Formats: sequence, C-alpha cells, structure tokens
Amino acid sequence: MTMEAPDLVIPVRETAVNEQLRYALRTWTANLPHRKVWVVGYRPTWLRNVEHIPTVQPGTKYQNTTIAVRAACEHPDVSARFLLMNDDFFVMQRQDQMPVLHRGPVREVERYYAARASGKYLTGMRETRDLLVGLGYDDPLSYELHVPLPVEKDRMLEALDVGRRLTAVHKRTLYGTLAGLGGQRIEDVKVLHRGPRFPHGPWLSTMPDAFANGMVGRHIRTAFFRPSHYEITGRR
Repeated sequence: MTMEAPDLVIPVRETAVNEQLRYALRTWTANLPHRKVWVVGYRPTWLRNVEHIPTVQPGTKYQNTTIAVRAACEHPDVSARFLLMNDDFFVMQRQDQMPVLHRGPVREVERYYAARASGKYLTGMRETRDLLVGLGYDDPLSYELHVPLPVEKDRMLEALDVGRRLTAVHKRTLYGTLAGLGGQRIEDVKVLHRGPRFPHGPWLSTMPDAFANGMVGRHIRTAFFRPSHYEITGRR
C-alpha cells in the first residue's frame, strides 16, 4: 500500500521579500512529493495555490515558530503526518520519501555551540536536554537540522505540551526524542558564507546573505530558474 504524500508546513515570518521561500518551493515542487503546502504566519503576496493559517507573531522567533507549529497541528485539514519545513530549506535531489535525519547526540552539538557562542539558542538547547534527561532520556539526539522533519500531529502536540514552560524549546529535538524517531546522522547543511564550498547532496539551507550574494545562492537560482505553480508570475 502506498502512503499518501504528506503536506508541507512552513512557518513564515512577516517580511517584505522572501526569495528563499520562492526558490525553496521550486525545489520542493521538483523533488519532494507532497499534497498541500501550508504557510503558517505571514503569507507573501506573490504566493498562490497554498493554504494559509494566519497567526499573531508577538514574541521571539522561537515562540512564534512554536505558535505556528501548534496551529498547524491543531488544524483539522492539515494531514495527520506532515513535513515541517523552513522557508530556507532546499531539496536539491529527488526524494520519493523523506528520511528521518538527525545531528547526533545533543551533548556533541552543545559542545560545538558552547565553544563558539552563547545566547537563546544554546540556552534552549540546554533546557531541552535537561528536560529530556529528567524524563529518562539520558543521551538524546538532536534533530535541529536545516532539513525537512516528518511529524505526526498528535505526537508533536504532546511534545509541545511537555515543553510548554521552556523559553526557547528545541521542538524538533523534543519531538524526535519523545517520538523515538531514530534516523540517520548527517552534518548540518546550513551555509553561512558567500564562498564556493557548500554541500552538494540532497539538502541545502542558506542564510539570507549567502543566498542573495553567495555562490550557493547562485547555484540554487541557476538550477531552479523556472517558476513553480505556487508563484504569481512577475510578482516580487
């Protein structure tokens, strides 16, 4: 029996221009089988043929995306199993079915970030790790990758309830651990720079400057120059 293609759920912040989303949609159209696209939060004016769940975005980006994910999980028309996306995830090669991918143990990811920076992201990572350890998961895996994540609505809602008191919950990691996803380990694919070195596998993600001004952005725009049916042609 063939599993029905999942919906794609994308939390989107309010911004005047979102060219990364435009090209991300082109890559998903070409390479990631799906049913519907759900934009949660802000809907750019150039979009068409998508579903929209408007949300208020009153807090930090972590709080706003948590609100968006909860809204998608509570919406009756979103598929029971969906892929959680970001607007800067690019699928560069055909995937008949999205695999589960993780980044390795949280303790190793924490060590990497602790040596380079501090802030809400690292605080949220530690809070989420401590919560999971307290629940009996002694060495949880990190699912904080810039790639699509398969999600079951009911189980994600349970995870969000468990982490509701955390200020910057790492919801992908919390969900993936509580749901026992397992999966395959990969390095993160986020490209932070303008230079020529970037992953050439199925997955890419970019910072806005790397996409607009870097060689990785040029690579993506060259490969996916044709508009998708999610765009109003000529609108920016």
